[in-house]
Amino acid sequence: MTAEIAQSPPAALPWNRPMLGEEEITEVIDTLRSGWLTSGPKAARFEAAVRELTGTQDSFAVSSCTAALHLALLAAGVGPGDEVITPSLTFCAVANVIIRVGATPVLADVAPEHLNLDPDAVAAALTPRTRAVVPMHYGGHPCDMDQLREILGARPILVVEDAAHAIGAQYRGRPAGSLGDLAAFSFYANKNITTGEGGMLVGRADLVRTARLLGRHGIDKSAWLRHGNRGPSAYEVVEGGLKYNMSDLMAAIGIHQVRRLAGFTARRAEIAAEYSRAFADLPGLVTPVEGPDVRHAWHLYALQVDPDLAGFDRDELARRLGAAGVGTSIHFTPVHRLRMYRDLAAPGSLPHTDRAADRLLSLPCFPAMTDDEVDRVVRAVRAIWA
Repeated sequence: MTAEIAQSPPAALPWNRPMLGEEEITEVIDTLRSGWLTSGPKAARFEAAVRELTGTQDSFAVSSCTAALHLALLAAGVGPGDEVITPSLTFCAVANVIIRVGATPVLADVAPEHLNLDPDAVAAALTPRTRAVVPMHYGGHPCDMDQLREILGARPILVVEDAAHAIGAQYRGRPAGSLGDLAAFSFYANKNITTGEGGMLVGRADLVRTARLLGRHGIDKSAWLRHGNRGPSAYEVVEGGLKYNMSDLMAAIGIHQVRRLAGFTARRAEIAAEYSRAFADLPGLVTPVEGPDVRHAWHLYALQVDPDLAGFDRDELARRLGAAGVGTSIHFTPVHRLRMYRDLAAPGSLPHTDRAADRLLSLPCFPAMTDDEVDRVVRAVRAIWA
């Protein structure tokens, strides 16, 4: 009698996996051996690399994208009595920092094509109290920033790009991050480049200079200037600030991640193209698109499931893919559906946001994926439709 061997299920494919190499490891070890771990020369190198990438006037490496967004509003003096327009189809961080500076979030609808802030919705939301607009480049697809600027006209309204998904993206030949007064990037573990946690504020030199002061306790000299050269450590506090600076340990990773960004972005685009080709004939499955005037960063490959045509909904697709060992994620639960912010939007006032939120599902799309893993996702999706 032949003994039967139990077949183990394939290891689960996560929704995201960071891609780190020996260069990052070596740089971190060098930082540990240097004896200087907090913000210092490597944070400065990382700031310079992102500044060069985006063509912006100044940059400040911080502890998170949320910190960058908070500092952006603080540096511009946004506060009580002000309104800030932003999409509801985003992470809660934007609304959180708006209320923390004492302002009021005004949630606007997205355009259905790219799920970015709809400029016409912004026009309808403008009031004399509007002080800032925070458009998000959803999934890495840049917003129509020229149309947004045209709508704002000569009004003294701050534009802060939420570029958490968009490092490496371009809009009409211009890098994401260079399209507003300020921009906030994220280097969280699942982003296009990572430092584990971390973020960066880039943009107008006067505003970034103020943000840098606010982000290091309002102290007029950085720790590196006070102690790095082993000189006198005297300092003065000139603002009531916060502690938002990035450590050299985190920046050591980022230095090399920036150098690899072009390759990362190209691989993400390859995966996205393979998915779109493979899923083109599946009824009820809407694949994301790339506009003619942009270069997508493909942080997300976010499908939409039309249950009337597919015969099942997004949640069922996620369940079946999970059973096949394919990880997925949802981006996002809209802000106006969260308990904290449910009074910010009347029922039915954000129809495109609500429709997309019920249908979106993000597939694995990251540069560390092998061709076999991409094929595994394709086969799993197609098998569900079959």
